[in-house]
Amino acid sequence: MTKLYGSVQALDSASFTVGSGITGLLGPNGAGKSTAIRIFLGLTDATSGSALVMGADARHPDARTRLGYMPEHDCLPPNQSAANFLTHMAEVSGIPPSRSRSLAADTLRHVGLFEERYRPIGGYSTGMKQRVKLAQALVHDPVLILLDEPTAGLDPTGRTEMLNLIRRIAREFGISVVLSTHLMQDVERTCDNIVLLDMGQVKESSDVKSLTEETELIYVEVANNRDRFTEELSDRNIVHTSEGIAISIPDVDGTKFDAIRDALVASEARLVRMGPRQRALIDLFRTN
Repeated sequence: MTKLYGSVQALDSASFTVGSGITGLLGPNGAGKSTAIRIFLGLTDATSGSALVMGADARHPDARTRLGYMPEHDCLPPNQSAANFLTHMAEVSGIPPSRSRSLAADTLRHVGLFEERYRPIGGYSTGMKQRVKLAQALVHDPVLILLDEPTAGLDPTGRTEMLNLIRRIAREFGISVVLSTHLMQDVERTCDNIVLLDMGQVKESSDVKSLTEETELIYVEVANNRDRFTEELSDRNIVHTSEGIAISIPDVDGTKFDAIRDALVASEARLVRMGPRQRALIDLFRTN
């Protein structure tokens, strides 16, 4: 897909596939994530190319009924209860009123708001409002839901709860999920696959596991005498690099393991952990 806004190229021949599980649409602000979502929702047309939902053009009404969308910004009616709001959203999707009421109650139960369903949304906390937005994306039983920054405004506990909820819903409902975010930690913790967007281009499209596999580096973390320990490594001609609280050592073989052990003993440093370093998504950003 390519999308131009005047002379600004929001998407540049971006091509990717969303399969089963959770796909992280990751990139900095201005990378093209919101534009891609708007094209998927049929809210704007690509300048060239197209988006398909289960084989149907995203602009077709049949495709829209298969999609759910959780917007980033607060767009909830403050004077309505969550039950009434979700019932209305289900009816808008073409579901009969009696069935809509039942689906609204069931969906609010799934997101943990069943007991609060008759309270006005305006009195909800930020975390509860995020759950209402997630629920309205689910109430009409879509095959794919698009979540735009679902952890925005949440504290660390709220973020964890939201990400766990998204994983549970994807697993139990069998729904494909696109999680659009600029937070690498959310993708690493939650997603099965990743599409990395930058300057409107797809820089990487792969499964998260393969991108965070073990490297040939060994991480060593000590609780004390760190400087003495690194001096002992240097004395033994062991190449090393400081990475935060840990020390990274490349190309470790049996001989180097013995030298690392001897350096620990000589420096009287207490070992906290030592093991293979896993590649992180931050490394992918550095590469691209």
